[in-house]
Amino acid sequence: MLNPTPIRGLGTTGGFEFILQDRAGGDAQAFGQVLQSFLAEARKRPELGTVFANYDDRTPQIEYEVDRDKVKTLGLALSDVFFTLQTFMGGFYVNDFNLFGRTFRVQAQAEGYARANPDDINRYYVRSPNGDMVPLGTVLKPKSISGPEFYERYNLYRAATINGTAAQGYSSGQAAEAMEETAKSLPAGYGYDWTGATYQEKKTGGQTGYIFALSLMFVFLVLAALYESWAMPVAILLVIPFGVLGAFTGLTLRALPNNVYAQVGLIMLIGLAAKNAILIVEFAKLARDRGVSIVEAARQGAELRLRPILMTSFAFIFGTVPLAIATGAGAGARQSIGTTVVFGMLFATMIGIFVIPIFYVVIQRISERKMPFRHEEVVRAGTRASAPETPSAVSDENE
Repeated sequence: MLNPTPIRGLGTTGGFEFILQDRAGGDAQAFGQVLQSFLAEARKRPELGTVFANYDDRTPQIEYEVDRDKVKTLGLALSDVFFTLQTFMGGFYVNDFNLFGRTFRVQAQAEGYARANPDDINRYYVRSPNGDMVPLGTVLKPKSISGPEFYERYNLYRAATINGTAAQGYSSGQAAEAMEETAKSLPAGYGYDWTGATYQEKKTGGQTGYIFALSLMFVFLVLAALYESWAMPVAILLVIPFGVLGAFTGLTLRALPNNVYAQVGLIMLIGLAAKNAILIVEFAKLARDRGVSIVEAARQGAELRLRPILMTSFAFIFGTVPLAIATGAGAGARQSIGTTVVFGMLFATMIGIFVIPIFYVVIQRISERKMPFRHEEVVRAGTRASAPETPSAVSDENE
């Protein structure tokens, strides 16, 4: 059983739509054998659940063979033979006419009882150049064959649409990757393509990195305008990797896929994790502006904002826990985004309160052209030892 398509109008069913193409122009029977072999291999993959195709080359059909030598002997035009067969068996559009305020279509075709059997072509006649009426059965012979009920083409190639879904515990991306790996064993002359929602997913899948980069750049520019400094935003954004580490740790522990909902949660973490760093850096910057040393400013900022950080962070974490443990319809989406936010904020908070002051000290010293990893007392002692003696000190010694 297949779910409906997630986006109305984009495909006919949920799951993926894989297009197998015959790019060498082989016959229908060979294409059907390749298709069935491919389906058999795909069903062995643990990432794939239901996999099927509607292409069946075993549908009974009637094929009419034309005796071209006899057509030439009788002086018939081959186009007239085909046109007569099409008109009586398939129908031919003539014109339209208006009657009673409505438009009616004129369609030339044999009656149903006159085209129910293959041998009914003996009832149809084609006119020869000399005016004689020649039965179609004279130049056409019916033959029973088997073939597909309809021919599907994709990008001009003979094709078959394979519908399928990902197995439980696997994402749509993993299912698409499994299909592509299975397609590597296709014979020469055969290829594949994607359509529907999977095509859009493959097309936009590479944009995740650009979205993260754009989010980070936007936050960086806002913080740079807030602090009027290019260095302070760096100290704030350095805590974000800890949140990302926590998010992926949570997804791994709960065996959840890195789907679009988890990526939305990662975008949220950029702002949520930066919030804690902003609280500390803001107070540290104010203390530094008052003349306090860099280390002392970082210590005061961390001490003053510890309780607000813990209160706001754990309030948000506990408020998001119901998403992480959701059940019922649509629970997969809520679990992914909830797990990402809960574990990401937990790591960003518990690790960030210790490393944010360190980041502030290092970045602030670099911005003030100081040695970032040397203690200030050592720096001041070295400065005093290397300072030249003042004239007053020299005069005192002489006295």
